[in-house]
Amino acid sequence: MVKNAGMPLVEFSQPERIAELLVHHLLRLDHVGVAVRDIEAGIDAWAERTGGVVTHREVNEEQGVEEAMMSLPDETFELQILAPLSPDSTIAKFIEKHGEVTQQIAYEVDDLDATVATLKAHGITPIYASAKTGTRNSRINFIHPRDADGVLIELLEY
Repeated sequence: MVKNAGMPLVEFSQPERIAELLVHHLLRLDHVGVAVRDIEAGIDAWAERTGGVVTHREVNEEQGVEEAMMSLPDETFELQILAPLSPDSTIAKFIEKHGEVTQQIAYEVDDLDATVATLKAHGITPIYASAKTGTRNSRINFIHPRDADGVLIELLEY
């Protein structure tokens, strides 16, 4: 509950609380992740739709994905194309349940450990107990979709 300029107390929703907690740590929108069944077909489809160009590719065994980062013409953020390495990977299960759709929104933060500690102190549990390795050797963690109106939010630090 917050009192704003003499106005009555207002109850914030969980996503609003998350935004309020993250505002001092966020640097920028880094990428939007899209889940696809086949990496090559996904790259071709998204390049045609957006005019984007692949700038980085890697396989992340720990996350169970093959991924391609695509730079968009306006260069405001990147598109991450994610394909499963196996049928039992998290991304394969996501595709089975939701189809080939946007899977996550990723924000770069100034200090991942401090950001996660802030969230934890306010009852928001990250998916991982400690940071994992993400794209381009970044450190990553996630806010569970149940805490963010169904949206998976990735937090990363380069």
